[in-house]
Amino acid sequence: MRALVFLCIGVWGCSLYSQNKETLYDFTDLPQSLMLNPGAEVNFEYHAGVPFLSQIHVNAGLRGASLYDVFADDGRNINDKIEITLNELTSNDYLTFTQQLELFNFGWESKKNKSIYFSGGIYQELDVIGYFPKDFAVLAYQGNQDFLNQPFRFSNINGSGELLTVYHFGYNKKVNKKLTFGARAKLYSSMFHIRSAKNKGTFTTIETSQGSNIYQHVVSNADVTLRTSGYASLRDIEGETSSAEVKEVVNKLIGRALLGGNLGVGVDIGFTYKIEDQLAVTGSINDLGAVLYAKDVETYSARGNYVFEGFETPIQFSGQNPQNFLDELEEAIPLDTLSTAYVTMRPLKVNGSVKYSFNRYDDGTCNCYLEGEQPPYMDAVGVQLFTQFRPKRPQYAASLFYYKRLFSFLRTKVTYTIDDYSYYNIGFLLSTHIDKINFYISANNLLEYTNLAKARGVSLQLGFNLIM
Repeated sequence: MRALVFLCIGVWGCSLYSQNKETLYDFTDLPQSLMLNPGAEVNFEYHAGVPFLSQIHVNAGLRGASLYDVFADDGRNINDKIEITLNELTSNDYLTFTQQLELFNFGWESKKNKSIYFSGGIYQELDVIGYFPKDFAVLAYQGNQDFLNQPFRFSNINGSGELLTVYHFGYNKKVNKKLTFGARAKLYSSMFHIRSAKNKGTFTTIETSQGSNIYQHVVSNADVTLRTSGYASLRDIEGETSSAEVKEVVNKLIGRALLGGNLGVGVDIGFTYKIEDQLAVTGSINDLGAVLYAKDVETYSARGNYVFEGFETPIQFSGQNPQNFLDELEEAIPLDTLSTAYVTMRPLKVNGSVKYSFNRYDDGTCNCYLEGEQPPYMDAVGVQLFTQFRPKRPQYAASLFYYKRLFSFLRTKVTYTIDDYSYYNIGFLLSTHIDKINFYISANNLLEYTNLAKARGVSLQLGFNLIM
């Protein structure tokens, strides 16, 4: 069991975190800004992302500890470091794994009304979150001898994961000189989903003077549920490595990605409002929607109560045949397998910003005055707020940013972010525009790249576009 806790903490040190893209948000030189705010300002006639390369996005990080806390070569015993880290982590610490890959992304200006811009595309997303099971990690590593009469809560078991494809189409309209509004419709096709949340019940060791044993171990009001979709049909080929089995798994996932999975719908809504020429506020809501899981569904549910005696440390099955214990436990708290459809909301994300622009830029190439427009600004500063709703509580982040247009072909953005993972998250985005070809790259937590073992978070995104 100690090895299991060791592995759990090690995975925590390699975990990935939330979907905040503070460097990309309201970076209107890139069409990808429309994915974060469908009401962002649009300053191009059309765009087309290079298929499979228009946006590759990965976040990596940790809340609560780092690999360095456990594996640092500092002369301390590794078991001592594991115990210290275990004590520091709480049930509110979590890991998330978020990855996105744009398959297609395109957009064009309406011929009938130049104030309207349409966009659409397909992207794949993997989103996983798991909260640290503090109570049961302590029970597994330290046993229950020092925790008499203290309940270990099944509510600590909380997490979800999903692999899906998103088909989307967006509408952006410049209502007037001050307001730009946008909306994006989404169709989700889920390939795989797993979720365990809102679990109840406790496990408690009670000291008693009755009988030959001085302890009673009580499972009280247990109600633990694990929902899965897309797993049952893959279970029979799980662990197989032959080419035929691998091909079968790939074909199943591709079929689900192509609208053959569990379907759902959602919407993004956003706006940009210019209080005055140089001062603007923005806001957006992303993934307001849900997925109905009705295909390939299995829900595992365990409910009941159980009292047993005779184990000094029941997790280790001391002094008894472990199979006898497992048989009695299963009889008292049976595991039911159901095939009932269920609905899960998508993880809602909210963005907002205030931006002040200054220092106009005019290289004589945009014909802005002839078209009745003003040249763009070279510099901008502002603040951005981000919230993502999660099973236990929302995740928050606040960023200060500075935008700089160095030349017509080179634009940058620097951010300083405070979030759950760090108080000194420095991010940087570089975007090049050579003729119609655009390449951009962005990274966060730059100060932590010098020692990734100590890093609480690193992030990278890049892509290629054709912009006119």
